Amino acid sequence: MRQQTLVAIVENKPGVLNRVASLFRRRNFNIDSLNVGRTDDPNVSRMTIVVDSGEEEARLVEANLYKLVNVIDVQDVTEEPVVLRELALIKVDAPPQRRAEIVSLANIFRASVVDVAEECVIIQLAGTPTKIDSLIEMLRPSGIIELLRTGRVAMTRGKAEGIRRTPNTGPDKISHTNGYSG
Repeated sequence: MRQQTLVAIVENKPGVLNRVASLFRRRNFNIDSLNVGRTDDPNVSRMTIVVDSGEEEARLVEANLYKLVNVIDVQDVTEEPVVLRELALIKVDAPPQRRAEIVSLANIFRASVVDVAEECVIIQLAGTPTKIDSLIEMLRPSGIIELLRTGRVAMTRGKAEGIRRTPNTGPDKISHTNGYSG
């Protein structure tokens, strides 16, 4: 088992997220992370789903996702050249006498301090999951008060479009690869 990354392009309608999550529940897959956001077309959303599964199980889930009415396209990008990013907010115990050290450490990782309070700071880092893990481990001795990670988002590299739809078109112009034509 390893982490598989799927990208699904879906219609931006109520209930779509529930139907997708229910599919994973029925297949007894644990979703490691799930990110959903609108694309440049307000009628279309993009989901990045990371699950622990084998390659064969991921193919089965991908095929089942296509059967959902509001799913436009699905891709397993696990083996594709992609840009993977995650956002983390880390609240760290930072009394005034240690604050410069913590800020310096954040700067090494190209993270930014987004909030300063009397005894703590909040650090923001966008990067690969490995980079975020490394910063967390470096900050742990200082005392992590609270931690938030958004989960991964993925986009295929290069000019080739990772999603199969024509840019700057309305919902009636979407190129559906699952046989659905809107």
